[in-house]
Amino acid sequence: MIAHDRLRDKSKQRHWLVWVAAVLLTTSCSGPTERPDRMVPLATVQSGPHIQAQELDGAIARQPGNASLYARRAAFRLDAGQVEPALQDINQALDLDDGPGEFYFTKARALRAKYHLTAALAAADEAARHGFASPELNLLVGEANLATRHYQAALDQLDRVLQQEPDHVAALFYKGLAFAATGDTTQAIDYLRASLARDPRQAETLHQLAFLLNAYHQPDQGGRYAARGLKLDPNYAPLLYDYARQFELQAAPDSALHYYTQALQQDSTLYRADYHLGQLAYEQRRYAMAIPALQRALRRAPRLPEARQQLAESLENTGRYTEAQAQYRQLVAENPGNRHWTYKAWKTGERARGFSGDTTRSRISAVAPLAPRPTTANHEED
Repeated sequence: MIAHDRLRDKSKQRHWLVWVAAVLLTTSCSGPTERPDRMVPLATVQSGPHIQAQELDGAIARQPGNASLYARRAAFRLDAGQVEPALQDINQALDLDDGPGEFYFTKARALRAKYHLTAALAAADEAARHGFASPELNLLVGEANLATRHYQAALDQLDRVLQQEPDHVAALFYKGLAFAATGDTTQAIDYLRASLARDPRQAETLHQLAFLLNAYHQPDQGGRYAARGLKLDPNYAPLLYDYARQFELQAAPDSALHYYTQALQQDSTLYRADYHLGQLAYEQRRYAMAIPALQRALRRAPRLPEARQQLAESLENTGRYTEAQAQYRQLVAENPGNRHWTYKAWKTGERARGFSGDTTRSRISAVAPLAPRPTTANHEED
């Protein structure tokens, strides 16, 4: 969760940044939390939000009707990552006193942390109606609108943050994501770079820059940002993917295969890595390698361009005719009337029956469909 202290807690903010970006890119990209460069002093641990929340237990026991105590403990619990207890506390505070706008803001933070975005927006609206105003309220509303793809509403809120605090790292980052989602790549890159300039150690910002630059065929720049990010977090799967992608775009397939494999070892749900790994293996006629990668990619994104065709042909080339026929039949279903896929489905079916020694079919086979020239089906873009 992106804390309201301008990204001081990177292990918490990483999860929220990745989740929002995944929603916008239709991909799940959660990575490991960052490891500290040095040991945390014991005094810091003992005075952290978890301990501060515990210290309020006695006060609440003595004053169970004090709404402010519940609200304070809710805020500490939220900062400690104890989202459900925090939500219970803030609901108790509001039951006792539904007047303070800050209580609604804390509730909005807790709901956002649970990814209940509609409810979080409603609580944020209540906070504003009860007189609470701060850049962090605008940021919360902006990022929630961004995650729900209400881009203009998100930009309006983020502009309000930046009017008050022009160097707000998170607001600059989210404006970059919003412009990327609306297709304004130039502004997206400008805002992401502005965010990075104010906090150069954000691996997620480096990933977003690398991803965008690769997508717009500037792999030399994309590779530089990915390399910078991997120095900060060598095991962050999205950055490993970006690094692989720039090698692929610069015609270095063996290096690309290596880093796609590394990315998948860190995050097996990163379907784009499977997709490109499968495509590269297919192009190199390494069909046994292509098959499992393309199968995994298609399970998560069934309409990836050319992926099903490549899977079907890989299965056919390795003699797995029954499985190949199933994929060709799916292509026929997705492209009614396509004679090429109809022919391939028939052909692999015949080979599957012959390979299995099926003697129950007629000695005289049905007339085969004419084999037309292959056509490329139009699918959704990755």
